[in-house]
Amino acid sequence: MRRAAGCLPIVLLPLAITGCSSVVAGGDHPTATAAPRVKISPSPDSVRAGTRRGLVVRATTGTLTGVTAYGGGAPVPGRFDGTRSAWRSDWTLTPDQEYIVKVTAAGGDGATTTTYGRFRTLAPARTFQVASVTPEPGETVGVGMPIIVDFTVPVEDRAAVEKALEVRSTKPVEGAWHWVSDTEVIYRPRRDWPARQRVSFTAHLAGVRASRDTYGTADHTVPFAIGRGQVSFIDTRTHRMRVVRDGRTVQRMAISAGMATTEEYTTTSGVHLTMDKASPVRMVSPGREKGEPGFYDVMIDHAVRISNSGEYVHAKNNLWAQGRQNVSHGCVNARPDQAAWFFDSSLRGDPVVIRGTDRELRWDNGWGYWQRSWEEWLSGSALHAAEPPQPLMPPDTPPDNDIR
Repeated sequence: MRRAAGCLPIVLLPLAITGCSSVVAGGDHPTATAAPRVKISPSPDSVRAGTRRGLVVRATTGTLTGVTAYGGGAPVPGRFDGTRSAWRSDWTLTPDQEYIVKVTAAGGDGATTTTYGRFRTLAPARTFQVASVTPEPGETVGVGMPIIVDFTVPVEDRAAVEKALEVRSTKPVEGAWHWVSDTEVIYRPRRDWPARQRVSFTAHLAGVRASRDTYGTADHTVPFAIGRGQVSFIDTRTHRMRVVRDGRTVQRMAISAGMATTEEYTTTSGVHLTMDKASPVRMVSPGREKGEPGFYDVMIDHAVRISNSGEYVHAKNNLWAQGRQNVSHGCVNARPDQAAWFFDSSLRGDPVVIRGTDRELRWDNGWGYWQRSWEEWLSGSALHAAEPPQPLMPPDTPPDNDIR
């Protein structure tokens, strides 16, 4: 990985190498016509080199046998093409950084060259970075969890930024990014995350241009884990909730959902995700003043939020209605001891699938991103294609025992 770091003084090694011909980057050996020729880009000795194309080394004749590059003292990761005629850095170059490159190449007659180059990248007029990432570093989340990334400035070149966003996992998935605004982009797998694994998200922003004269100067990495696979199913018609963990039903609950006398009092149907939880939560009727019909202001225990429109799965001593009748203001309530169990067992990103009402969950209500088909989700990508699965290195790292 690149690292933003201060520049280190670098002394170029002598070019005289016994038994080898030596060239300056991009130059020719004056006598060995069969000697390989090497080109480094950005050009050696540049003082305001561009960052967006990364570092590229080409053998215009011959083949590359080795490329070593450092930026600010840190190795620059990269790879050869299939013919070893070119080498490219994996990511863009860090702005305002000094780079040194050493290239070895071989010609068809066995002649070899060693080439050195040094350059400095441009210093940007403005910078940008990641403002926040959900989930939190080190958090264990549910199998439906999205990755939500916010930036400090509006992003005009969405494709360039999206190319710099990398997701790796021990059990690779197909996934894609979806832009919801100029400053926010969200990643979702095509299907649920496989349970019990490690995931690492990295925004390789150093050297990426978000807009004119605005560049990222540092990368941002967030590791997290996917816990046990828990999905809850709620049917508002039968007034029942079933919690399935790793394919096995672990809890059945009688519930009462929204009374559906108005749209706001109708529980939304669709694939919700648990977003956060608290006990107690103060719940106040929206758009109503004290003394008006329908006004309420109550403290509710063991509340797990599943949307941004005021919907929770929570405790209520409402036993006469649970399993029989929908009487709530839109939430799903359950017996206090069972609601406490659900509260304790929930991770952010657990799917909660609700059926039976005529009010559909909007895809942009909370984390309703699974409401969009895969084709619709891909349409929000600046690249319009799913990311191929990326294994987390090392691929055989077992998850810790605390991943529930």
